[in-house]
Amino acid sequence: MNVSFKLSLTGIAAIAALSFSSLSSAQQITGAGASFPAPLYSKWASDYNKATGVKVNYQSVGSGAGIKQIDSKTVDFGASDMPQTDEVLAAKGQIQFPAVIGGTVPVVNIKGIAPGQMKLDGQVLGDIYLGKITKWNDPAIVALNPGLALPDAAIATVRRADGSGTTFNFTNYLSRVHAEWKTKVGEGTAVNWPVGAGGKGNEGVAAFVNRLPNSIGYVEYSYVKQNKMTYTLMKNHDGVFVSPNDASFAAAADGAQWNKSFYQLITDQPGKNAWPISTATFILLNMKQETPANATEVFKFFNWAYKNGGASAAALDYVPMPANVIGTIEKSWAKVTDMSGKSVATK
Repeated sequence: MNVSFKLSLTGIAAIAALSFSSLSSAQQITGAGASFPAPLYSKWASDYNKATGVKVNYQSVGSGAGIKQIDSKTVDFGASDMPQTDEVLAAKGQIQFPAVIGGTVPVVNIKGIAPGQMKLDGQVLGDIYLGKITKWNDPAIVALNPGLALPDAAIATVRRADGSGTTFNFTNYLSRVHAEWKTKVGEGTAVNWPVGAGGKGNEGVAAFVNRLPNSIGYVEYSYVKQNKMTYTLMKNHDGVFVSPNDASFAAAADGAQWNKSFYQLITDQPGKNAWPISTATFILLNMKQETPANATEVFKFFNWAYKNGGASAAALDYVPMPANVIGTIEKSWAKVTDMSGKSVATK
């Protein structure tokens, strides 16, 4: 009788241990938001699954939708290219941290124009999207591109149709460098566009521009590479025409003070090598977790990505976060707790 009782207790303990193990380690986590980093998150998710067996489902639905989904707690993490202010985060009970740095790039589809041949600046780009410049051979474009064969063709402008952090960074840049744009349109994940047709996500804008002759749009740089798009050079804060690449994105981020706040905007930054429409992309989490195992797995995933995903980021022309910034990020994770107040972060 006593032996049987002891065996029963042993069996119960084993079952309890197995049950706890299955509850304390999530096998699948979900995220949603920005299309800007989607190619990289897809690559990281695939590699992480191979390394750990844990599946990361990421939905590229735009920053606006990503913010809504983390607010409503329907995903384990949200993603946005528009950082939330410290005040907004405090009011919502959330934290944010940067994942990688990249750049938003104007792209065109003009017969005979090769990648990097066309030069634009903020004034001309703003005038195109205000509908003030309507032909590719407009004198203002010709002045920036002497000797370039520009057609006497109407410009077809393409922009985002959904709430988008890419749009926020694009319009934030224009608001910094174009006074009329700032007063008439301003900045945001969605704005009242004066002209243009909309595409959903970076994917939609890229596809739209690729099939529409004489068009212009804006997409994250990895979409430029994946779709072999014709990018333009941009005149930066220091008056230098620069190409979009990881070096010019990193140059724009040099002045960011991540140790003070993760709310950092890096458009129109000084520096002769800086890409003027550079941005970081951010992860959002709720501080109080009803499913702490999932939150722990989110931290494991991004900890793994910081340590093992740098080469993948660079291959897709994102800029990995510097090591000293990663240390600051991981310290911030201690703010995320279960309902009893115990931190769920892990390294």
